[in-house]
Amino acid sequence: MSTGKVLIGVLAGVAAGAALGILFAPSRGSSTRRKISRKSEEYADAMAEKFNDFTCDVMDKFGKVKKEASGIVKNGKAMVDEAIAEVQSS
Repeated sequence: MSTGKVLIGVLAGVAAGAALGILFAPSRGSSTRRKISRKSEEYADAMAEKFNDFTCDVMDKFGKVKKEASGIVKNGKAMVDEAIAEVQSS
């Protein structure tokens, strides 16, 4: 199971637990709705931050792989050029 799926599952469980805890708390309806709204905003912000972190990590890894691939292509091209020059000289 990937880390992203586990993280989403944990955050969903925490959100569900918090919502149920608020719903079953002895408070007036308007107070409960305010609490739910505030908590949902907090969780949405946390999820957005985690998603941004995840996106940055993916972009960093993509950049590294792209750079490595470019180096491999340059090395391969140099080897082919050397082989061509060697064949032409013999």
